[in-house]
Amino acid sequence: MSDFSLVGDLLARERRSDRPALYAAELDRTYSYFDLCNTAYKAGNVLSHVGVREGDRVVVDPDPHPQPIFTFLGAALLGAVSEFDADPGRECDARAVVVPVEREGAFDLPGGSKLVAFGGDPDRPDTTHWEEEVWSENPAFPPTFHDPGDAVLRGRQQVGDDPRAYSHADLLAAARDAEDAVGIDADSRVAVRAPLSDARTVAAGVLAPLLAGGTIALPAEDAPLEATAAVVAGDGPVPETRVLNVADVPL
Repeated sequence: MSDFSLVGDLLARERRSDRPALYAAELDRTYSYFDLCNTAYKAGNVLSHVGVREGDRVVVDPDPHPQPIFTFLGAALLGAVSEFDADPGRECDARAVVVPVEREGAFDLPGGSKLVAFGGDPDRPDTTHWEEEVWSENPAFPPTFHDPGDAVLRGRQQVGDDPRAYSHADLLAAARDAEDAVGIDADSRVAVRAPLSDARTVAAGVLAPLLAGGTIALPAEDAPLEATAAVVAGDGPVPETRVLNVADVPL
């Protein structure tokens, strides 16, 4: 499939393979396209079980871990609207809030909202354990029929900005531009060195490599990372020679 109109199209069953799709430096772990697609299906099913439906808001911690990436992709399959936000507020009213387990105590969500924790066992019985539920979930997802103009992500371009909504079509168009701008292809490994709270990072650092059949690379402070390109914010030095600043991503 080369004509992608929805974020979920990047997870089509025929795209599953042993090729690398995601590398997490902190874990020194590579996830294949088979792993990525299946785990996104599972994450979408778990979100559905906790009440997420088409058009609902899902807040996801923006730290560069695999679980937030899988959650965003799973939410896109459902037609939900993700927002990468490190501080959504203790009483955030999103349908689901997905955070590292060490942040569990920072939330007291209202009725109708569900807290999901990853990275360890939660303390509270009403908190959903991301890994436990995802790994035991069915690795299948029914075909999705959303409108490309529907919102799939809310994000900010600057600190202090109000978040705005971006559609499937918006993100995929920006991803194609990023793919062309730095020559991303199936052999590329793209380091995500800009915040996921910026929709331009998601388009260029997450969706562009998936469009090309390449690899998303999630850096960690103390772990080595080899990448062929990087998506950055600002002018700080990075080890990659091919660099795309989010300011140059048309979104």
